Amino acid sequence: MDIKAVREDFPLLKEYGDIAYLDNAATTQKPYFVIEAEKNFYERENANPMRGLYELSQRATDIYEKARESVRDFINAKSTKEIVFTRNATESLNLLAYSYGELLEEGDEIAVTVVEHHSNLIPWQQIAKRKGLAIRWIECEDDGTISEEALKKAISDRTKIVAMTQISNVLGIENDIKKYARIAHEAGAIFVCDGAQSVPHIFVDVEELDVDFLVFSGHKMLGPMGIGVLYGKEKYLEKMPPFLFGGEMIEYVTREDSTWNELPHKFEAGTVNAAGATGLMAAIDYYKRLGFSNIIERENYLSRFAYNILKDIPEVNILGSRDADMHHGIFSFTVDGVHPHDIAEILSSDGICVRAGHHCAQVLMQHMKTMSTARASIAFYNTEEEIERFAESLSTLRRRMGYVK
Repeated sequence: MDIKAVREDFPLLKEYGDIAYLDNAATTQKPYFVIEAEKNFYERENANPMRGLYELSQRATDIYEKARESVRDFINAKSTKEIVFTRNATESLNLLAYSYGELLEEGDEIAVTVVEHHSNLIPWQQIAKRKGLAIRWIECEDDGTISEEALKKAISDRTKIVAMTQISNVLGIENDIKKYARIAHEAGAIFVCDGAQSVPHIFVDVEELDVDFLVFSGHKMLGPMGIGVLYGKEKYLEKMPPFLFGGEMIEYVTREDSTWNELPHKFEAGTVNAAGATGLMAAIDYYKRLGFSNIIERENYLSRFAYNILKDIPEVNILGSRDADMHHGIFSFTVDGVHPHDIAEILSSDGICVRAGHHCAQVLMQHMKTMSTARASIAFYNTEEEIERFAESLSTLRRRMGYVK
């Protein structure tokens, strides 16, 4: 992969060549192809999909459904009926919690890991409060890994849902989703997978994993903000009531009642984000153009490169595994005596973009006995020079804070 040529595809990286963007777990940069695809929709296909019989509306509908097929193919779902477009992974999980949650009964249990992003935790908490359900916690090891024993310990004969991230947004740890989905199914529970950090960085095949639901966001995989995906097995989506009402999710309305459209439109109320879906399709096309295996190989290389430099910097403490391959380009860390917000501010003054805070994972932070960390996260378009700049700046932090003469 010619990284210099690849970086030419990203206008922001060209415009701000002096910054090292290492906050890719929060959102990725967008290539021209994605920006142009969204722009072209508004210039050439802009009409309300599924609302008109005229040619322009039909073209808008066609490209929207073409984007759905692109997503279906990318994650190997059986049918486009199983692909619901949302705003992001967070909305997908809220839809799922509140809609599937209506099928649960008082006393049922939901098993959630302590490493989850708030988006795969709070919706379950809230539906549990409303319906009289119980949350069962799946504990993790010191490095953030989830063991088979911990999962089985959290599951009972009342467990109806197991919710688990595939790759942690804090630690980069990858869970064995295929195995854990099987364990959940053997216990009579459905399995919900948060793929926000996995779908952009590893091959995800929903048929092979046999997950019942999977969510992810377009903006974390080179696509636009405001477009996300809920994958769900058709048999479950059919049973679930709608989450929002109005627009094309309606089949027939009388003064007394309403009936709902077929899948997946039942869950896509109101005017859809057709431009965003078009941009997401362009992002998937870009992955294919570069070769997803090449992207994965590049990110694995950069992850090892970064870990091997960072681990040797005194007073820098990397959370999670000591195996570089288990970080998937995500490095949460602390520096002795320096607040994470100060870390981020000083790095920013050197043109290095990292995140600081609890990373929407406060339960995990509490488990690891820390309030917050700094986090660097890598994408394939990052360079060795950017990582070296980051490490050099990090190595001077304590001196610049006055701790070392």
